[in-house]
Amino acid sequence: MRIATFNVNGIRAAHRRGFADWLSTRGCDVVALQEVRCRPADLPEGAFGDYHVAWQPGSLAGRNGVALLTREAPETVRAWGPGLVTAGPGRDTSVSDGSVAGLARTLHPFADEGRYVEVDLAGAPLTVAALYLPKGATPDPTDAKSLAKQQRKMSFMTGFARHLTTARRAAAAKGREFLVMGDFNIAHENADLKNWRSNQRNEGFLPEERAWLTSILSPRTLVDVVRSLHPGEDGPYSWWSWRGQAFTNDAGWRIDYHLATPGTGPPGHLGRHRPGRLL
Repeated sequence: MRIATFNVNGIRAAHRRGFADWLSTRGCDVVALQEVRCRPADLPEGAFGDYHVAWQPGSLAGRNGVALLTREAPETVRAWGPGLVTAGPGRDTSVSDGSVAGLARTLHPFADEGRYVEVDLAGAPLTVAALYLPKGATPDPTDAKSLAKQQRKMSFMTGFARHLTTARRAAAAKGREFLVMGDFNIAHENADLKNWRSNQRNEGFLPEERAWLTSILSPRTLVDVVRSLHPGEDGPYSWWSWRGQAFTNDAGWRIDYHLATPGTGPPGHLGRHRPGRLL
């Protein structure tokens, strides 16, 4: 199977820049999208191609939103909050509410923000989830807003670690492997960030964030698939700042991940929006 994750930074803008062409030529079986940033009524015609979609737009206009595109209709779809959209290639759309039953209490404030959706694939013994983790903010002791924003991110991470354990065990109980992918807004190791020395006090590379990512990985639970395929290699980066010549100089961050149970095997492709291009 070829499985991709792609932060589209707004599906309408990505569609204008050629996302539909990328989607039709990559041959992906499953695609996870983050920052869809669109109400269902405003979705461009053909934006999801001929895929089935499970889409959690969230309730924040113009922000967040995650989706999973699959070649076959999924066996089951799960999400946290209201407004879960499912549709087939013919766009017979249904809208239902997700469930917070069993969800860690610290995740309840995020349930309607469009940050998580999960499906059981029909054609393979695999559960796939798409995630958009809060960005946070560089904590400044003199700025209460930045402290609160980063604390909110850490609160999400605490609850999400528990959620991953629950989801992974639930998949195993059904004879399925588990894969979560998407934008984690954290660079894990020095190799995941070109300018790591100058970013050690910035959000996305804080010691406590990196330690959290370490805590959810192990050879028995979840494996960082891209790092396992590229050990000891800088990158491959998945996000570049619009500032300066970051993209030209490949001065990027790897903040997008495929994290899979060890029996899954390596998914085939990592996709990500680059400034002015599609990868």
